Amino acid sequence: MRIIKDTSIDFMRQMRLGFILSGVIIFIGLASLLLHGGPKLSIDFEGGTMVAVNFTKEMDINDIRSSLSSVNVEGINYDYSKQEIKHFGSPSSISVRLASQEEEHGNLAQAVIDHFYEAFPESVPENTKDFILSIDKVGPKVGAELSGKVIMAIISALALILIYISIRFEFKFALGAIAALAHDVLITLGIFSILGLEISLPIIAAFLTIVGYSLNDTIVIFDRIRENIKTRRRDDYLTIINTSINASLSRTIITSLTTFFVVLILCLFGGEVIHNFAFAMMVGVIVGTYSSMYIASPIVALLHTRQK
Repeated sequence: MRIIKDTSIDFMRQMRLGFILSGVIIFIGLASLLLHGGPKLSIDFEGGTMVAVNFTKEMDINDIRSSLSSVNVEGINYDYSKQEIKHFGSPSSISVRLASQEEEHGNLAQAVIDHFYEAFPESVPENTKDFILSIDKVGPKVGAELSGKVIMAIISALALILIYISIRFEFKFALGAIAALAHDVLITLGIFSILGLEISLPIIAAFLTIVGYSLNDTIVIFDRIRENIKTRRRDDYLTIINTSINASLSRTIITSLTTFFVVLILCLFGGEVIHNFAFAMMVGVIVGTYSSMYIASPIVALLHTRQK
């Protein structure tokens, strides 16, 4: 059953508006990245120690910060009050991110946990299992290696996509698809920068998933364009593209809404650990659906016009 039937939207006439809208959003995102000195990376890439704990009542960040001004680690007091401290999903849960230091301590996380027991004895549960939510530790060398591997993974994926679409369709289709994928990733990355959200390994996985999802939607439209070129030789190229997008519109909207509702539920009820991943997927579904119609297809039309 088709929800949307017999549409005749002139997508190609709106291509300039689409380019302007995307350009403004990408510009704002890139400006945010420049102002913040790049994306906010998690300890997966920068290295460090993150401790997440759950108190028995709501905690004030300022109280936590003040208490961390003097933490005893192996007999020496350290000032961790300037480290990143924030709520972890609920007002009673706190996460403390400690940057990598020249002198690494094997029991740094345990020292912070013990310090909380001493500083807030009435606010911590008796059972340690109920208090500790997670402990993550990544060395700076491992973080640097992960960053290099992530960049190589993204470049390799884009290169293979370029080759595949060039063989399956034409080179101009490949350029349109790559432009749409770069558009989707840049907008999602910019939104993360504007909102101050961290880029972690799960978020990189979300980016690659967005690339695959957007590419699948784009290829469906490209395949319809290729079929219509063969059967509607008398029609104008822009008309063929418009007809192809309209013919795929019902399928595109149904698929996008189905995926969007799933990731929306994950974002609302999945908990703090999966929240950013689900949010990235939500943004990616919306932007990926938009880019297949207003970025990839118009670029193919422009390249065809220039080639002709």
